This record gives sequence, C-alpha cells and structure tokens, in this order.
Amino acid sequence: MDKLRAMATFVRIVDGGSLTAAADAAGTSLTSVVRSLAALEKSLGTRLLNRTTRRLSLTTEGRDYAERCRQILAAVDEADAALSEQRASLSGRLALTAPVTFGRMHVAPLAASFLKQHPDLSVDLLLLDRVVDLLEEGLDLAVRIGELPDSSLVAVPLGTVRRVCCASPAYLRRHGTPKEPRDLLKHRCIGFKGHGASADWRFQVAGRELKVPVRPVFVTNQVEAAMDAGIAGLGCVSLLSYQARTGLESGALKAVLRGFEVDPLPVNILYRPDRLMSTRVRALLDWLIPSLREALASDGAG
Repeated sequence: MDKLRAMATFVRIVDGGSLTAAADAAGTSLTSVVRSLAALEKSLGTRLLNRTTRRLSLTTEGRDYAERCRQILAAVDEADAALSEQRASLSGRLALTAPVTFGRMHVAPLAASFLKQHPDLSVDLLLLDRVVDLLEEGLDLAVRIGELPDSSLVAVPLGTVRRVCCASPAYLRRHGTPKEPRDLLKHRCIGFKGHGASADWRFQVAGRELKVPVRPVFVTNQVEAAMDAGIAGLGCVSLLSYQARTGLESGALKAVLRGFEVDPLPVNILYRPDRLMSTRVRALLDWLIPSLREALASDGAG
C-alpha cells in the first residue's frame, strides 16, 4: 500500500506540474510529497524527475514509469469497483453454527434479514449445543459461548453472558428464597443435561468458586423445557442471561443469589484464518458482529 500511495503521489506531481499542486490535490503537505517522491526514487534506484527552481520535467525513466503507474492505479480502481459491485449482489452458500437457544433468538433472525438484503445467497444454520469443527463440517462461522481452547481460529469478541439462578415468584413464596448457594441443597431444582452441563451449580463466595451438588427433581436436555418448568413453579433453575431475559422482564421468573454469580462467560464469533476471505463471509461478519454485540448488551450481560 505504501508503494501504491507513492505511485499515486508521483502521478499527481506529473499531472499537476509541480510538487505544490500534487500536495493540494492529495490534501497533504508539501513536505510529505517531497519525501514520498524521494523514497520512491530511492526504492527504484533512478531519478524520475529533473527538478529546477522553475520547472519539473520527466526523465526518460520517469515518463515510462508514469505510464505504468497510471495502468496499475487504473487496475486497482477497477478491482475496487468490481468488488463493490460484487458486495452489492452477493451469491453462493454460507454455513454457520451457534448454540441452540442463542441461535434461535439472535442468529436466525439476523441471518433471515441478511438474506432479504442479498436474495442470491443461501444460509445453512446449524444449531447445536456442542462444539463442532468448522473445517470438518464445512462451516464458515461459529458463535461460541464460554472460554475458548487454543486453536488456529480467529475469534472476534461479541460480549458476555451471565449464569443466573432464578425461580418463579410462586415457588419462592411457597419454599422461601435461598439466601446463599448452599441453601439450594434444601430446594427443588431443575437440571439441564447437555454439552458442558454439570451436576454441580457454580457460584462465587468471597472470591472463591463454590460448587453446589444440587439434586434436581426434573432434568431435561432442552433449555426451553427447563425454563418452562421454572416458570411453572417446579423449582429453581440455572440459566444463561439471554435465556432468562424474557422470563425476568415479564416477572414470570425472579433472579436469586445475584451476589454469588460467577464471572460472565465470553461470547465470540469464530472463523478460519484464510488469507483471502470470501466477500460473502466478510459481508455476513460485518452484518452479525454489531447486531450481536447490541443484543448481548441489551440482555444485561455486559
């Protein structure tokens, strides 16, 4: 890019007939133009312009180089224009994965709105509560919640989510509100059985992690079923903040043990570090990242 800028500056000098005119055309200082020309001539090992106090004139080498610079700069402009046109009419297939509930709530609607903007595209959205290999599954992007293992994938931070313990107001009226994590051993609890799930519920007490071995009266592998059971008053349930948001906002659920929550979990979008990323993947990333960051912030997860 430095060489291209130097070429463009050189062509402005030739077209403008002076260093000052080139500086004005580029919106930069005369000193910057002088340095650019000197650096270009030094890198080429030849003089491009003969300079006197009154005028500039091209050397033979300079005349030939100016023409080649015009061709190169025109080709760059043409490539940029073609790419802009391609971005306006994207086509092909995109494949991505996300956790089930997060994907249904946030990624699927964004993918649908993206397709409305680019009707020649198709999207395959794989919703799974387990980690899948992007290369093996032929995926372009992945939304992941939790700490990431070391890998060659590029990770773009989106925000964080909290682990929230909650129950229905009716349940809390009947059984009382737990005041500290170990109180859950005396409460009815709702368990979740899925990827990364644990029989122990994690909390933080005085800066240290505490694991509470709850004994669930109801266990399911579907977050929605666990949340529905909590709203129905079956017991306490541990949910991620985006999962609990609707229930908490409506009053169907009430958060408990807020002062004992563990550190928030990071949320990232991952992609393979391909040297030449396809235009459609870059366009989808540009579409998803700001919207998902906003969604996580509105979930009260920051």
